[in-house]
Amino acid sequence: MIKSYLLAIDQGTTSSRAIIFDNQLSVKGLGQKKLTQHYPWPGAVEQDAEEIFDTVLQSLEAALIQSGISKEEIACIGITNQRETCILWEKKSGKPIHRAIVWQSRQSDYICEQWKKDGLENIIREKTGLLPDAYFSASKICWLMEHIPGLRERMLNDEIAFGTVDSWLLWKLSNGKVHATDASNASRTMLMNIEKGMWDDDLLSYFNIPSLILPEIKATSCNFGTVQIPLLKNIPVMAMAGDQQSALFGQHCFSPGMAKNTYGTGCFMLMQTGDKRVNAKNGLLSTVAWQINGKLSYALEGSVFTAGAVVQWLRDELGIIQTAEETESLAESVNNTDGVYLVPAFTGLGAPYWNSKVRGTITGISRGSSKAHIVRAALESIAYQSAEIFALMEEMSGIKLKKLKVDGGASVNNFLMQFQADLLQCDVERPANRESTALGVAMLAGLETGIWKDVVVLEQLLENERVFNAKISQNDAQIKMEQWKNVVLQLLESSKLA
Repeated sequence: MIKSYLLAIDQGTTSSRAIIFDNQLSVKGLGQKKLTQHYPWPGAVEQDAEEIFDTVLQSLEAALIQSGISKEEIACIGITNQRETCILWEKKSGKPIHRAIVWQSRQSDYICEQWKKDGLENIIREKTGLLPDAYFSASKICWLMEHIPGLRERMLNDEIAFGTVDSWLLWKLSNGKVHATDASNASRTMLMNIEKGMWDDDLLSYFNIPSLILPEIKATSCNFGTVQIPLLKNIPVMAMAGDQQSALFGQHCFSPGMAKNTYGTGCFMLMQTGDKRVNAKNGLLSTVAWQINGKLSYALEGSVFTAGAVVQWLRDELGIIQTAEETESLAESVNNTDGVYLVPAFTGLGAPYWNSKVRGTITGISRGSSKAHIVRAALESIAYQSAEIFALMEEMSGIKLKKLKVDGGASVNNFLMQFQADLLQCDVERPANRESTALGVAMLAGLETGIWKDVVVLEQLLENERVFNAKISQNDAQIKMEQWKNVVLQLLESSKLA
């Protein structure tokens, strides 16, 4: 039997998905299961690690049933995942010792503030390309060590394993035989030296984190071992990648200077910078894009903490919309926001401000402000935040970007994509197949398996569904951006006084 199908596990923040592709990258089967979010106190976001794995299994079963494809026809598996989310579990039993602390969670803010006071910020940035922030995994590990009695002693006794979600899934799928991660995920822990591609002993010492808990760092495309659970027994896992790096690859950003933006719970914009890292500043990060054939490739990254989540908030907490889909027609039903601005800083602001303490606001409301104005302001806020990151990337890299490739759930919103093109003054390209995250890791696994000989073959398989061109002048775009920045600066000033 010819094994020509690829299975991508896409474990995200709000759901787990499994997608089966053929060798032309057409979707043959898809399964999806929502994931419960836990908010134990303001700013803290957690998930049940066992539920993460259970939703993956349910998604895998659904994808196989829908496709009608047997496991014997699947050549390989790729795993892509929400990145900085931190999981600790017992090596002997495989049981988590605490809920997974999600990348969005701010419960370890105070630890990062102490690291800054201790003068570690420049060392962290130099070694990891990151900022000392609760966003990344290292401070989450330290928080757990502080709050679980005897945990560090158990770590030193080699009883405890740490992993981001990719490592957890690999451990579970291999029945505890493999404890590994890839370079792209490792680069998000704030523990890896991204120049060397290795765990950094100095940082581990500064943070007092035992190295015994860490997974082995492997290339993004390589043989991670075979699945041992009955559902997919003996199928090899041939690639693992953080979701944003996987989307960068899935959008065919194979050359330096190519960029994509994923519109999900947050927005994540990455620009591929080749085999040399760009020393980022002003809230941008340098990160590993992927490691292939022993070679590290890098990317610049900027994060919008709250993007699609603002639409969920309008629906679930405010109840002013019933579905995310209706936001497009509502936004288009008014000519502008009539002076209303919404800054969705639910868990702080990412680049260029990188302020975890500030909280969101709606401003400019009058008696004439309607639901449509608020919805439009919410969608515009996603584009404004992304445009600020886009401008920073051009400045840092010295490259004038001619287009932005887009994916993620909110990229289906035509109003949002058109407004984004207007602000950026460049083309916004939306692919026909918007499963970029799953596509990327499937492509990485397929290349390693030999389904495709090189990326040239893959480039022929990508088609755009729509290209959005700017419809306003550069001057009008600049005015809009200046007005947005003034609102954000006023918010930042008022937060200092609170």
